[in-house]
Amino acid sequence: MKLKNKVALITGSSRGIGKATALLFAREGAKVVVDYHISHFEPDADKNANEVVKEINKIGSDAIAIPCDVSKEEQVKKLVKEAIETYNKIDILVNNAGIVYDTPFSKKTVEQWNETLHVNLIGTFLCSKHVAEHMKKGKIINISSTNGINSFNPESMDYDASKAGIIILTRNLAKELAPNILVNSIAPGWVNTEMNKDLPEEFVRGETDKIYLKRFAEPEEIAKAALFLASDDADYITGITLIVDGGYG
Repeated sequence: MKLKNKVALITGSSRGIGKATALLFAREGAKVVVDYHISHFEPDADKNANEVVKEINKIGSDAIAIPCDVSKEEQVKKLVKEAIETYNKIDILVNNAGIVYDTPFSKKTVEQWNETLHVNLIGTFLCSKHVAEHMKKGKIINISSTNGINSFNPESMDYDASKAGIIILTRNLAKELAPNILVNSIAPGWVNTEMNKDLPEEFVRGETDKIYLKRFAEPEEIAKAALFLASDDADYITGITLIVDGGYG
């Protein structure tokens, strides 16, 4: 098992990529802190998070679910404190929590911009800061997006800006926290998650046609990339962004 005796804190792990990562890490021997936040994006987050914990228990590993809005520093401090009190350490942090508003440019609001940047980008900063304080040696993996590299979707410009910011933040954190904490990011392309389930069919067909592999990724395929970066196999990799998009152009 690649993560035997490791403790992983995964934000936004009640569904989607975060859930898939939590389950895969558990299968590889990690104890998992399942972070979640009840909001209009996921009103059933509490139920979903507890289901993830049950699935991890069935796998044969240990997990706890802790509510936390990663955009709020006091809640992040509480999340980290509870994780440390439970497992005595955190070896791996996956900053996965994220939101998106697909809204036409003319209807974008400052409130949407603020919420998106605070959850996606500042949340990544806050969790990294407060977890790193307890890491003597470890791995931080930030979930960015290909939208943060090449974007042609003005309706998600606030999301795209936040994901571009995560890539720059990753590089800076890799330098700041070296040599004992390795920091990398993953930039997924289109993934079959709840966030994308309501995309118009015509748009999905058009985007699928641009992907070399002719399909969206499954969350488990992004989780496998996270597992690689979290494992000893990536002990000489830091400051990079791994693109996982099935080929796109």
